[in-house]
Amino acid sequence: QVQLVESGGGLVQPGGSLRLSCAASGFTFSNYVMGWYRQTPGKERELVASISNNGGSTNYVDSVKGRFTISRDNAKTTVYLQMNSLKPEDTAVYYCSRKSWFGYDYWGQGTQVTVSS
Repeated sequence: QVQLVESGGGLVQPGGSLRLSCAASGFTFSNYVMGWYRQTPGKERELVASISNNGGSTNYVDSVKGRFTISRDNAKTTVYLQMNSLKPEDTAVYYCSRKSWFGYDYWGQGTQVTVSS
């Protein structure tokens, strides 16, 4: 059974940092591209960052470039999202997801990130 469990969200002030973690199980983790999505109520879900199966390549949406870093530890079957210089517009529920051949097919329950003064 594929499982993705996010953690690490919380309330931070603008300019602060958070590190999100996603613990994966039920599949061969090292075979898959992994990504982080975020969603704000009333808005479309947005792919924030992705990372290749061996961690050698990463991609980011323009709005987070230079501030967020995605990484993974295949031995621990865990993917991370380091979030620095957080802005109020980063407020969202963040989801970890696995990418299949044609798209992202599984995602976790999500973890809330709130950036507010």
